[in-house]
Amino acid sequence: MVIKTRALAKSYGKIIAVDGMNLDIEEGEIFGLLGPNGAGKTTLISMLCTILKPTSGRAWVNGFDIVKEPSKVRKSIGIVFQQPSVDDLLTGRENLSMHNLLFGVPRELRKQRIEEVLAIVNLEKRADDLVNTYSGGMRRRLELARGIMHHPKILFLDEPTLGLDPQTREHIWDYIKELAEKECMTVLLTTHYMEEAEQLCDRVAIIDYGKIVALDSPQTLKNRIVGDIVKLKQKNPDKEKIRKLDYVMNVQEKDGLLFISIKDASKHLQDLLAHTGQIDSVEVRSGTLSDVFMYYTGREIREGEAEGGFWERMMKK
Repeated sequence: MVIKTRALAKSYGKIIAVDGMNLDIEEGEIFGLLGPNGAGKTTLISMLCTILKPTSGRAWVNGFDIVKEPSKVRKSIGIVFQQPSVDDLLTGRENLSMHNLLFGVPRELRKQRIEEVLAIVNLEKRADDLVNTYSGGMRRRLELARGIMHHPKILFLDEPTLGLDPQTREHIWDYIKELAEKECMTVLLTTHYMEEAEQLCDRVAIIDYGKIVALDSPQTLKNRIVGDIVKLKQKNPDKEKIRKLDYVMNVQEKDGLLFISIKDASKHLQDLLAHTGQIDSVEVRSGTLSDVFMYYTGREIREGEAEGGFWERMMKK
């Protein structure tokens, strides 16, 4: 396992941010952490990056103990911050050159590595332009290039596409997939975009109140927990009667609507409607990772819950 935690915990007085977490992440995985603001996901990553020390428990990154061997951990990882962190007054190439020096890339390899990462993120033609002329998507691509300059074994991405438009987000997803494959890296990311987690991640962990409440591939989680979603508008629904049907996985009522998770709607929908009595309207759709998140946490995750500026605040301490 390239990342392993055992009973890892972090508390601040009576507040428990990470609560005895056990996690195994395999080499080459793209692994996502999902959770509402304050769930503990960024605290977990900050411990794995050696920015914070755990209160108790142990963790290993690339085989190195995060407390006993922090310098070796740091040499093994790359980080892309949530907020822009490249220097606007330098060119893209100059930003990468400075990163080469900071991470001790051998002199004979520096130029080669810069050209390689610029090609990977498709910035060769803008490499000698000042970063303050870059679009948001170009800055993100430059940060990805900088994060892999020193060939890290693990790349940490904190909300990598926050604030980008949908088209640019999809392009960044493509770059992340390509980076993971070409560089043979493990990627650990936090995100509040459910579609990002579904498209990018081999596995995801849903974290709530410092604990992992679900962990598996997005598709497996959807199949196991959600199935298909039937949305009913009905006066005084008999929820207990519906819950007793053997193909019903979950029943929730919200805003006057009944949301019923069932196995194989094409097979069971007619029987379900026969048990619900008179209804005003019905809609059917496939389950999503957002539905899984709602099932485990009892709430939706929204863009406003992104934990803006966390890394920058930590680095200033």
